Amino acid sequence: MSEQRRLRIFRGARSPKPEGKGGGGGELKEYIIEAGEGMVVLDAVHKIQAEQAPDLAVRWNCKAGKCGSCSAEINGQPKLMCMTRLSDYPAEQPLTVTPMKAFPLIRDLVTDVSWNYEVNKRIPAFAPRAPDKPDGTWRMQQYEVERPQEFRKCIECFLCQDVCHVLRAHGKHQEFIGPAFLVRAAAYETHPLDVADRRDFLKTEGGIAYCNITKCCTEVCPESITITDNAIIPLKERVVDAHYDPLAALWRKLTGK
Repeated sequence: MSEQRRLRIFRGARSPKPEGKGGGGGELKEYIIEAGEGMVVLDAVHKIQAEQAPDLAVRWNCKAGKCGSCSAEINGQPKLMCMTRLSDYPAEQPLTVTPMKAFPLIRDLVTDVSWNYEVNKRIPAFAPRAPDKPDGTWRMQQYEVERPQEFRKCIECFLCQDVCHVLRAHGKHQEFIGPAFLVRAAAYETHPLDVADRRDFLKTEGGIAYCNITKCCTEVCPESITITDNAIIPLKERVVDAHYDPLAALWRKLTGK
């Protein structure tokens, strides 16, 4: 059974002129659609594209919650549009859909997330130890293999980056790599074969000290990765051990290690 739903969608494009001087801005435009049972927000956006606003820009790909392309803010909350049902919200109230706030606007619901890929290039690469056996193979325990698997679930939707107040509210894109890439660093650091030392990178370029573990990144992750507890806090502990632990500093001084 269908019902009428109201959606207020941000419409606007990036302008070369600064806001207040003929540039910036954009507005929320309201659309009314006939919504069918089980429709998700992305279905509604596609219906608006097909019937009312063919120039509405939206990024999407798989519509199955696995590509991370359709990230947006739904009633101010970073979510995947393809995994958010209209029925989760009261039918009598309009649903607001806006682009991710932490990244530059391109047009309508599409933002420029290219900064994330540049950050990824800066993380020291995976560096395996020498093979354990003459045939070039390694030996690992199952528990060692399982530890980084959680971090491999990341679909690069960048919702955690969007919700992070360090990037979203304070714009520290040059000083902080964000939770998504602390997860990437953790995937390397917890790999049983990796021998690279990323602690200096995390402290300086990574800006890990900016994170004050509010856990908002964990709350929005569509893959339920426990970002704060399992990735960020262990990385913080490694950085503290390397740079601030007086006993560790004394040991390094005595042993040269």
